[in-house]
Amino acid sequence: MVKLSVIVPFYNVQTYAPDTLRSLRANAREDFEFLLVDDCSTDGTPEILERAEREIPGARLLRHEQNGGLATARNTGLDAASGEYLTFLDGDDWLAPGHYERLLAAIEDLGCDFVRTDHVQCTARARSVHRVPVGRRGEVLRPRDAILPADRSTGVDYPYAWAGMYHRRLADRGLLHFTHGLRTAEDRPWIWRLHREAESFAAISQLGIFYRRGVASSLTQIGDIRQLDFIRAFDQVLEETAKDPDSGRLLPKAVRTYCAVISHHLGSVERFEPSVARKLRSMSAAALKRMPQDVLKEALDSMDIERASRLRKLRRRLAPLSAEAAA
Repeated sequence: MVKLSVIVPFYNVQTYAPDTLRSLRANAREDFEFLLVDDCSTDGTPEILERAEREIPGARLLRHEQNGGLATARNTGLDAASGEYLTFLDGDDWLAPGHYERLLAAIEDLGCDFVRTDHVQCTARARSVHRVPVGRRGEVLRPRDAILPADRSTGVDYPYAWAGMYHRRLADRGLLHFTHGLRTAEDRPWIWRLHREAESFAAISQLGIFYRRGVASSLTQIGDIRQLDFIRAFDQVLEETAKDPDSGRLLPKAVRTYCAVISHHLGSVERFEPSVARKLRSMSAAALKRMPQDVLKEALDSMDIERASRLRKLRRRLAPLSAEAAA
């Protein structure tokens, strides 16, 4: 029986894929499988993955005939996975040797639905440790309790799918799949659903994931139309959270986070193509109008002056979605 399935999407990462694959080899075990999903790469990535399938124990190559984005690629891996536990890695990141074995031992010892772990962010030669924003470590907790408070960083603000490990029962309940076609912020509805609906989790202090930040091909560095998928992602967060029996307590956090992300993008609007920048403003104004207005007012009142002023100014815009913005 496969104990662990590792789902690794790749798209045009020929420069970084060898590091990723070497780290998978250093984590191989006879009961681990590595599902390498080629999301229709157009550079040298497919040839690198073909070699990896032959050389890495447990590696299996899955191919997309059309590029579908990270969310869809992860879903392809989930559908093919057979492990008792599941985890993710991105095709330009890497692992410390033995990281998965240690993470697996931790989740089995704790007996919870999922664990979340810290990571090392790598920007060029700089390294910085980023911690799961959960204070109690190595203790089984209720995920829902890690959503609040609204005005502090919490478990749902640490959305990285690769920073953890998950029991198969979550996949069987439909909690691990991502919203098909989301090109960015795909992990936001995912982490909110996981924290609302899973029964148990733990945060553990283990460093073994190296997250490569600032890669030129990453969507976080590209100011094109795909970036605006964050609006669809957070609309989904609000819609699903509004249906929760505890929506009165949880919606202020969802609205405040949505506002913070809108403000972040508006604050760096110069990196977008001009037509995308116009659409960003129009779609963001429409998003603010869709939010529960009483909850939005409270969220703006609780934010710092710079972000609140930026959003209030946008909120005053008479900006119904044009046909172009709605496309």
